[in-house]
Amino acid sequence: MKSARLIRYGNLLFLAFAFCAFRYGFLEQQQGLTLALNQLQFLMLVFSCVCIAAGGFLINNIIDGDSEINFGISEAKGYNLYAALNIVGVGIGFYLSNLIGKPGFALLFILIAATMYFYATNLKYTIVVNNLIIALLVAVSILIVGIYDLYPMITPENQTYLATLFGIFIDFAIFTFVISLIREIVKNIRDVNKDYNAGVNTLPIAVGKERMAKITFVLSLIPVGLLLFYANTYLINEKSTLLYALIYLLLFVLGPLIYFMIGLWTAKTEKDFDRLSLVLKIVLAFAALSIVVITFNIQNNA
Repeated sequence: MKSARLIRYGNLLFLAFAFCAFRYGFLEQQQGLTLALNQLQFLMLVFSCVCIAAGGFLINNIIDGDSEINFGISEAKGYNLYAALNIVGVGIGFYLSNLIGKPGFALLFILIAATMYFYATNLKYTIVVNNLIIALLVAVSILIVGIYDLYPMITPENQTYLATLFGIFIDFAIFTFVISLIREIVKNIRDVNKDYNAGVNTLPIAVGKERMAKITFVLSLIPVGLLLFYANTYLINEKSTLLYALIYLLLFVLGPLIYFMIGLWTAKTEKDFDRLSLVLKIVLAFAALSIVVITFNIQNNA
């Protein structure tokens, strides 16, 4: 169990869950849509991304010096495991990229692995950039399914249709980026005393804990606005209303976001901000699942 926490197995399970939600709950439900990857190849894609993400979490703990003290794995074994995870992840990505006739796509896996390494060794201690990098990596992971399943299948005849489907991936990636950025800031606020004692400069240290909490409140208006815009534009129209999807988004995505915003005004302790970070993680999970609910509602409204 200690080793599993070293690679943050909860985050890896969430990554796999999000991939499967978009593949099985969205793409495979589109009538007449042919995907580039078969079932086995898609599972290989999931495994590849999980390996690279696990490697990123692992190197982060190694650089922090936590691998042996908190998780019972020596630094040497940690580096060996890190190398193995990245070799497997990038190797599978290279294989799949060549399989679909897009060898250049393999660069995406290399860039992600390299970015996670440089984040752990250098960027982690760069104010603002550290938060943006993590949020960007999470957002890019949402696009990978669309990139590998849709892009290779583009023809002049289906270009508009596939662009519309990929646009949905982009919408989710933008929402995920904003929520992930806010969550990283909340974690900085939670760890402000520990970071200060360690000499690490973060936004809450630079501008003050209470002021940063207020700024985060303002930032949280962005995903709320995005949700309301999306609901008004795509779920409510003159012909019909996707009632189930609308209720789901309001209760399970917007609801926790409102709870988070209210909680920001009263949060004081590390435990309070830890709870708020968890709320945002739940928002991301429900947002990923919403694509399944929306697809189901569309099919049963037809």
